[in-house]
Amino acid sequence: MSQKEIAVSVPQGLDPVYANRIQVAYKEDEFTFIFLHEIPGTNQARAKSIVSITPRHAKNLIAVLSRSMKDYEEKFGTIQAPSEKSGETNVTMRGYS
Repeated sequence: MSQKEIAVSVPQGLDPVYANRIQVAYKEDEFTFIFLHEIPGTNQARAKSIVSITPRHAKNLIAVLSRSMKDYEEKFGTIQAPSEKSGETNVTMRGYS
């Protein structure tokens, strides 16, 4: 598969969004990512962005994230994954139909 370059236009008023938690939902024809900002010391989070993509794009996203994480860890060192037992995981997965 050949790589092609595309010109990306980022609107001036587009602000970056910080998220420290994500919910992932899926159905047959899409994956939906809800990026959240969990407020420290509370049991509350605010949705910051919702992005839906096709399953094929989700598969490509996994590959890109894997390559990017490998490159990052080679440059900055290994990141220890949070333990699910400790409750540190920041991803909630759920399916929907």
